[in-house]
Amino acid sequence: MAMAYKMVKPSPRSGHAPAPQPLAIEQPWLTIDALCVCVRGLQATEGMNVKEECQRWFMEMKWKKVHRFVVYKIDERSRAVLVDKVGGPGEGYEELVAALPGDDCRYAVFDFDFVTVDNCQKSKIFFIAWSPAASRIRAKILYATSKQGLRRLLDGVHYEVQATDPSEMGFDVIRGRAQ
Repeated sequence: MAMAYKMVKPSPRSGHAPAPQPLAIEQPWLTIDALCVCVRGLQATEGMNVKEECQRWFMEMKWKKVHRFVVYKIDERSRAVLVDKVGGPGEGYEELVAALPGDDCRYAVFDFDFVTVDNCQKSKIFFIAWSPAASRIRAKILYATSKQGLRRLLDGVHYEVQATDPSEMGFDVIRGRAQ
């Protein structure tokens, strides 16, 4: 069981705060550090704006099939999710993986076309949350806490993949999830 401490306000008479009182926390992951990270993460997403172009490019990929993938990034200055790269109809999964930086986080959606064992042509859309180990901690927190805002706008995503390493989002992983 993890221990945390309850902070107590100073007494108006003496001006001194009593000693912090220990609290028993049933969730071992819930400590003061975890609470601070959660609060900072919530503040980071309060003003996060998802640009209209993000949904527009996604809908073109989904309905018109003119794009194979869309990569999104967060611009910390404008506090907005923007389109970083769009894959043409001839580009494949290898180009998507090459478009993801090795030292920064990104979101991506990929339209995966495949043939089932019954010889039926199918398509599934994957949402990929890319957070490599080499990226900054601040970027990881920002992307993790902002993900749901973008996901809500991307109606029609079938599967979600979170990856910190290229092996976690390999083509065989995508194919296995789709079938």
